[in-house]
Amino acid sequence: MGLIHIVFGQSSVPVLGEAIAMDEKMSGEIRCFEDDLSVGPLFILDTKEGRAGRRLFWQQLAGIEPAAPAAGEESAAEDLTGDPDDADLFKSLKAQLKEDPEQEVWIWAGQNARDVCGYYWLVSQLYDFAGRIHIIYLNNLPFLNEKGAVFYPTHLHQILPKEFLKAKKLARAISLAEYELDGDEWHRLMNENAGIRLLEGGKKIKGEPTLFYDKELLAQSGKEFVKAWRVVQQVTGKLKYPVMDQFLGWRLKELIREGKLESRGDLKTIRDFEVKLPGETIENPTTV
Repeated sequence: MGLIHIVFGQSSVPVLGEAIAMDEKMSGEIRCFEDDLSVGPLFILDTKEGRAGRRLFWQQLAGIEPAAPAAGEESAAEDLTGDPDDADLFKSLKAQLKEDPEQEVWIWAGQNARDVCGYYWLVSQLYDFAGRIHIIYLNNLPFLNEKGAVFYPTHLHQILPKEFLKAKKLARAISLAEYELDGDEWHRLMNENAGIRLLEGGKKIKGEPTLFYDKELLAQSGKEFVKAWRVVQQVTGKLKYPVMDQFLGWRLKELIREGKLESRGDLKTIRDFEVKLPGETIENPTTV
């Protein structure tokens, strides 16, 4: 019987897979939950209505108008977010745990809001399997990079595969108190229903409104047109815990819609359009 390793987001899968191949004691399968729960609505996410609302949010970010599915067809939103797949993946996980009372799970989490929110979502539903669910939270821990220098990763994909072999020693069973407290925290996050969720340190998540980064996006825009991806890059470069590019790209489009920014190009991905502050443009042939 192998372990079930859980990560949040595909970027963690390759390095963890390499690490598992190095140590037979870690052998098992990797299950990846895709939905980034650090952004977007969470209200009543434990209901069909809540999940439908979240799918609409991902449609909005993708710039796709919601359309009623034809008879016998799934909503187009099913293809835009990991949420439907995550729901099925969780059902499969729970069924496997019920079927095999010896099966153990390791939840891997880096020090970032996506992983921590994913952990809260999972742990709120796994109380019945206490003692078999383990957490490895790489909270403010030093690792070695490719040059042998010490650094403090925020995401699992930043860690070398061989360094995971050291991290596995941190695996510990989630306590009964944590199931209760962290389950309560997940319900708090759902009820708060903030636009985005930021990690303040440890496992403390702070909710902020959807427009939290708008001021910084405007500050990084100027009187001349600049590529939207560059504006996003300049904002994320200042953040300790970067937010997803797709979210910031959507906020740029909302600022354009509100008349706070002007644009040229096709408002698809952040590589398809440029933005500037409203007003006369000073043409500059060297502008990116």
